[in-house]
Amino acid sequence: MLDVIGTILLVALAAVLVAVVARAGDRPAVNRTRLGAGIAAWFVVAALLGAAGAFASPALPVGVAVGLAVLAPVIIGFGVITRTQGLGVPMTTLVAVNAGRVLGSAFLLLHAAGRLPATFAHSAGWGDVTTGVLAIPVLLAVRNRVPGWKWYTAAWNLLGLADLVAAVTLGVGSAPGSMLRFIYETPGSGAIVQFPWVMVPAFFVPFYMLTHIAIFAGLAASERVSAERLGRAARAA
Repeated sequence: MLDVIGTILLVALAAVLVAVVARAGDRPAVNRTRLGAGIAAWFVVAALLGAAGAFASPALPVGVAVGLAVLAPVIIGFGVITRTQGLGVPMTTLVAVNAGRVLGSAFLLLHAAGRLPATFAHSAGWGDVTTGVLAIPVLLAVRNRVPGWKWYTAAWNLLGLADLVAAVTLGVGSAPGSMLRFIYETPGSGAIVQFPWVMVPAFFVPFYMLTHIAIFAGLAASERVSAERLGRAARAA
């Protein structure tokens, strides 16, 4: 039953992410459509590979397929994301979509069901829930440009990115048969490479990593604009 509910919720979250990101901003409609279609296709491919057991294939060492699924999109998208400041997606949207990470509470439920180790489940679960809940006040701070909003956003953004890095590290480090295993709790983290939960590292983790990279790029661009304005004001004076 937990797997069925997880499948429904993860597919629903992916659909919401596609719709929200694709419709945000004032980009041309064709660009929004292409972005939405690209994200949707990415999710579908990841889900089909996960359902086929590709990420748990014995042909590759444990954790390699999942590691590639996480790192490849981030490496490929890093340059484009930083150069375009998140493909023109507003910072408010990039922050808002992270609220969906409250579904990370599923890690805690999987642990309670005896399917994930405590260290990995608590770190990934509570880290995601905390990031998701804090996304709401950060969103309001960004939208209303409250004093210090850049510092609040940067701190939250670093927390959210660190949570994802920690989750990947602990997931690989607690997987039975992993060459990088350093956590020997039982059970291992093998459930995370099984459908539907494999969609988390295969799609949601790199997706959210890219949103954090885009937010940092947006903050850096905002600082440059502020510095240029101060420079012009100083020269005018």
